[in-house]
Amino acid sequence: MGSAELLVDAFGRVQEEVHAAVDGLSPEELAVRLDDDANSIAWLCWHLTRVQDDHVAGAFGVKQVWPQWRERFGLSQNDTRQGDIGGNDIGYGHNSRQVAQIQASADLLTGYYEAVHEQTIRLASTVTDADLERIVDERWDPPVTLGVRLVSVISDCLQHVGQAAFVRGIVLRRARG
Repeated sequence: MGSAELLVDAFGRVQEEVHAAVDGLSPEELAVRLDDDANSIAWLCWHLTRVQDDHVAGAFGVKQVWPQWRERFGLSQNDTRQGDIGGNDIGYGHNSRQVAQIQASADLLTGYYEAVHEQTIRLASTVTDADLERIVDERWDPPVTLGVRLVSVISDCLQHVGQAAFVRGIVLRRARG
């Protein structure tokens, strides 16, 4: 198995878990927060998709998928009200109010994820071992390579989808009484 195949497999596992976390849940169930400061399933899946979209597009020097989806989530490119989500926000550092702004159906969440996944796989499937050493972000010390960035994205996505699966289990257990 080469680098490209390994990356495609890893991102495929994220894809499977995103679907497992949201499929069959109503928008209300996706919006459940276990306490006032907790993240909802909808926010977790939106955020992990935004991170994947932003970081992978940046690493490969291509446009993000997000601009085609932003309005479907009810978010504006130019929303400048303090505390609102706008532009190319990925969710890092969101407060409770911002988390609550992400309201979505399972179809919307998986639709955006699938568009990002398609772009990710198209890009990752071309990666060679030598490509993994290419510097993609010099703001860090040491500078971040493509390999480190992609592993970081996979790790972040799997952590967040695991959190979403945990919340899903609680939501479904509560629904059954």
